[in-house]
Amino acid sequence: MGMQRTPLLMSRLIDRGAAVAPETEIVTATETGTRRQTFLETRNRAHQLAHALKDAGIGIGDRVGTFMWNGSRHLEAYHATAGMGAVLHTLNLRLSDHDLEYIINHGADRLIIVDADVLPLLERLAGRIPSVEKIVVATEDGFENWSTSVADAVEYEDFIVNRPREFEWPEIDENSPLGLCYTSGTTGNPKGVEYEHRAQYLHTLSICMADVMALSATDTICGIVPMFHAMGWGIPWSALMLGCKQVMPHRFMDPARLLRLIAEEGVTISAGVPTIWQGVQTVLEADPDAYDLRRLSRVTCGGSAPPPSLIRWYWDTLGVEMIQGWGLTETSPLATVSRRLMKHAHRELSIDAQFENVAKAGQLIPGLEVEIVDEAFRPLPHDGESSGEILVRGPWVCSEYYRNPQPERFRDDWLITGDVGRIDPEEYLIISDRSKDLVKSGGEWISSVDLENHLAALDGVAQACVVAQPHPKWDERPVALIVRAGDLDIGTEEIIAHCATRFAKWQLPDDVLFVDSIPLTSTGKMDKKTVRARLEEEGYRLPELREDGGW
Repeated sequence: MGMQRTPLLMSRLIDRGAAVAPETEIVTATETGTRRQTFLETRNRAHQLAHALKDAGIGIGDRVGTFMWNGSRHLEAYHATAGMGAVLHTLNLRLSDHDLEYIINHGADRLIIVDADVLPLLERLAGRIPSVEKIVVATEDGFENWSTSVADAVEYEDFIVNRPREFEWPEIDENSPLGLCYTSGTTGNPKGVEYEHRAQYLHTLSICMADVMALSATDTICGIVPMFHAMGWGIPWSALMLGCKQVMPHRFMDPARLLRLIAEEGVTISAGVPTIWQGVQTVLEADPDAYDLRRLSRVTCGGSAPPPSLIRWYWDTLGVEMIQGWGLTETSPLATVSRRLMKHAHRELSIDAQFENVAKAGQLIPGLEVEIVDEAFRPLPHDGESSGEILVRGPWVCSEYYRNPQPERFRDDWLITGDVGRIDPEEYLIISDRSKDLVKSGGEWISSVDLENHLAALDGVAQACVVAQPHPKWDERPVALIVRAGDLDIGTEEIIAHCATRFAKWQLPDDVLFVDSIPLTSTGKMDKKTVRARLEEEGYRLPELREDGGW
């Protein structure tokens, strides 16, 4: 007889939260406080938005751009486009004009929904994005009196008003496109990753698992990771499905405001990049009793690896578990997670041993496969010592880039990630570095991540960034950029001495530069490409060409 062949469509998940928890709140931060609406109101407004989009000519497969912060209207756009079969193209608010113009035209977006406070950024592209037929402007406190020179602009509430609150979601192929997200590539134009309904359906279910993020309808979740980045790590979909309370920070991303939001709304789980959690740590250390965080139980950290010292600080100081996640835009995005207890046997480990595991990128989410290979594409042993290029494959891993196949990134169904790492005998993935960020000195590789994590654990260091600089004899040598913490006047000798407690002489930085800040990418990671470019522009050269290649 067999089972029913029901297509795995996101429309089967997104209305569920409103059905089972209609009065649960979705909270959006505003200039003056918060704006609240229920799941049922959000669901009804999403159906109205779908009708408005259809009346504007948007059909199955058409791209709808969003140029928005994390807020309830952005969630409505997720909901409406997924249900009606359109493709949600989340536009990164932090991209350059050149990259924005490229991805809007490459994606052929027909309509863009934009938050009023970032409308000026979009206006700069006037006349350069011919596929866009209409702009829909969403307003919050302080931006109600917006105006624009862009043709065919309409206010969001006027766009959906008086539309029906029921839209019959169409039956489409489960492999139909659902979303489009562009990676901020290191070279050339950004590359598009097209997410399919089946892939996101499976990803949505998987990240709710107890051994992954353990998302529950009883949670209050604050997604700090931008909804324009890799589908907000899948959190908006899971929250819509479960009906858990959502707290959205909109543009208010300073650590103190985030902490107030987390405390006042009783947030139980949050998600963001390491720089967010480092900023929160700094605020809490300055005023430990200012915020009631008793309900906060776990934070998910991804984008780049959090320093082990940061993970341990959250547990020791707040009793909050930091869940490290690893993945890429190309993996929808979560591929591995690392939690304090990942196996039955881990219950017997000491707390220190448990945290040694947390410092690893983690174990694969069920359904995916991972491998490490050498330069000849030969698999390497999972012994925790052999280091190679990381490959991953599975039902939510992309097989080619949108309208730009780039076959060199894909081989035998494997995605070649560009990350270098090891797999230990317990099947933990350990990231060494991005292949482009490794320092190659005298034929040996130095991990910038390992150096950064070690430096971040030193009192007086708020942030550390290690980049390669050219050397005529050794090819490259590491240079450390340090942002000091508070008033601690830490110096070069202390930095080098601290590194020498763990690293060999030849692995130590050749120079230490103290800076006010480290540039970040559009997704909040340290922007090493920009750091290297600035050093080159400023004519930087290593202070001495040491014969031994080190201190």
